[in-house]
Amino acid sequence: MEYAVRAVKLFRHLRSKKDDVATVLGKQYLRSATSIGANLVEARSGESRADFDHKCAISQKETRECLYWLQLISRVDLVPADQLAPLARETE
Repeated sequence: MEYAVRAVKLFRHLRSKKDDVATVLGKQYLRSATSIGANLVEARSGESRADFDHKCAISQKETRECLYWLQLISRVDLVPADQLAPLARETE
């Protein structure tokens, strides 16, 4: 939940830039970041071990996607890498 909250804050920051690219990349990151926790919550009530494993695997895929979006946000100079570093470390 706390990771998703930080993702919302980053999205709001990116959206405040009034830059279409920042908004699009922010939305992509936000979708992936909020999906992590949602899938983990679903996994806790999985109908089977296979269902639990599947939901956890989706969460892992979403974290890898989050790293991609964070790296892209940094590389196109929307947010300096040093400011994103704590969030990237948490994502890893």
